[in-house]
Amino acid sequence: MSAGSNPSNDASDPLWSALYQQLKAIAIAQVAAEFGPRSLQPTALVNEAWLRMADLKMQWQSHAHFLAMASRVMRRVLVDQARANRAAKRDDRLRVTLSSQLGREMGKEPEVDLLDVHEALTALASEDPRKAEVIEMHYFGGMSYPEIAPVLEVSEATVKRDLRTARAWLTAELATRA
Repeated sequence: MSAGSNPSNDASDPLWSALYQQLKAIAIAQVAAEFGPRSLQPTALVNEAWLRMADLKMQWQSHAHFLAMASRVMRRVLVDQARANRAAKRDDRLRVTLSSQLGREMGKEPEVDLLDVHEALTALASEDPRKAEVIEMHYFGGMSYPEIAPVLEVSEATVKRDLRTARAWLTAELATRA
């Protein structure tokens, strides 16, 4: 994707098709991590995220910039859906794993409420915004270290270090909410 470009949402556009498939793969991973009833199907998650991103009327600086924003928007869609589910059911919380990858890295599959994850990430962002962004891009957006580093203008080693520290902080924070 060239600087300042935006893909059209024309299905015949190869750029749109490639981006859509990449977003769909991320959405499949996010939806697969949910416990209990599925709040959204992957296609619905991608479509809702795409519509919200179109409303932003942004010019994407790079493919990584697009993925970073998609990570943030998909997280917001999932949080909005979890809030709607909670309001509809009151105390029946939507249980999800933060990520099956994160669970493996911690040696378990922690079951946490998506809204607890959102609140913990918001708290982390107030203390260290970059670490919160790394978590968001890596776990919600499926971005790799080489994709995250240029977006945040840091080295891959810094991304790895931030992710390790943020994951430990998030694990401790979520343990207090359980």
